[in-house]
Amino acid sequence: MFSVKFETVKASRLLSILLLLQTHERMTSKELARRFEVSPRTILRDVEALSAAGVPVFTERGRNGAIVLDRRARLNLSRLNPVELQLISVAGVDPDLLKQVGLQAVHSSVQEKLTAATTRTHSSSTSQLSDVLLIDSSGWFTTSTERDLTGLLTAAREQRRIRLRYRRSGEPRGNWITVDPYGLVNKTNSWYLVADDNEEPRMFNTSRIENHERLADIATLRPGHDLRSVWADLLASFRPASQIEVHALLRSTRLDLARRILGTRIADITTTSAPWTPITVHYPDIESIRQLLQFGNHIRIQSPASAVKRFYELATQIAQAHAPTN
Repeated sequence: MFSVKFETVKASRLLSILLLLQTHERMTSKELARRFEVSPRTILRDVEALSAAGVPVFTERGRNGAIVLDRRARLNLSRLNPVELQLISVAGVDPDLLKQVGLQAVHSSVQEKLTAATTRTHSSSTSQLSDVLLIDSSGWFTTSTERDLTGLLTAAREQRRIRLRYRRSGEPRGNWITVDPYGLVNKTNSWYLVADDNEEPRMFNTSRIENHERLADIATLRPGHDLRSVWADLLASFRPASQIEVHALLRSTRLDLARRILGTRIADITTTSAPWTPITVHYPDIESIRQLLQFGNHIRIQSPASAVKRFYELATQIAQAHAPTN
């Protein structure tokens, strides 16, 4: 678009200044200097460079002076319709998660561009689409964990093998293994490294990676597979076959809670206006019935007999462990 060539950092700053002016129309040199952590003099030189390149931006003098972009100068944003802009603006990720993989600066840059787009493509009497739809991907009552995953992400980008010291669940310390990474996946606020271990797909919870190093060796990835396909295969392998079908009565006021806790394990719910609702739950084994203990006296197991017996045994053990001492 412009004939003048700038070094990478300066070019990025010039574009960001243009986008900010596209959004705010006018900003002071001090405001821009604070935003980009440079001096006001540097900002003024940037404005001169933009003007020399043909961008209709100028500096207003005086006490209330500011850097102003001509209202008639607008970026060509017509390629995206309002619904597309809305989708992009809400399809975001928790900034804390982006920070963990070193993408917070990119996120800020994209947000500036989206703000410029949604502000300038709608009249002042129309609410911005991003103001009426928000998707918060963070979990309830969870605190972010400071974790630097940029090394893992870089290795996956460069298709380099990774040597991990990984602690398996239940083990006191980790062991070293070498894997071929496909990438990182975030699920329910946890990061997983998806990689092949001896040509077998695996997911590694990054909270149990005690140490890692990027090797010079090129990763050997299975042909025809990428992060999405390997992740889908891993998820499919974690869906246990249903061996036990448990029939129970659940207090009707607890149905919403049951849907959140049990999820796809609920095979059937018989809609009724009665105080108790019949439900059917699938489990891979009889011990998995422990999950239903959290419903306390709001659930009554009906069948099979083995489930009734095991639930009674578990409930009895809990009662005995908490019996009053006097």
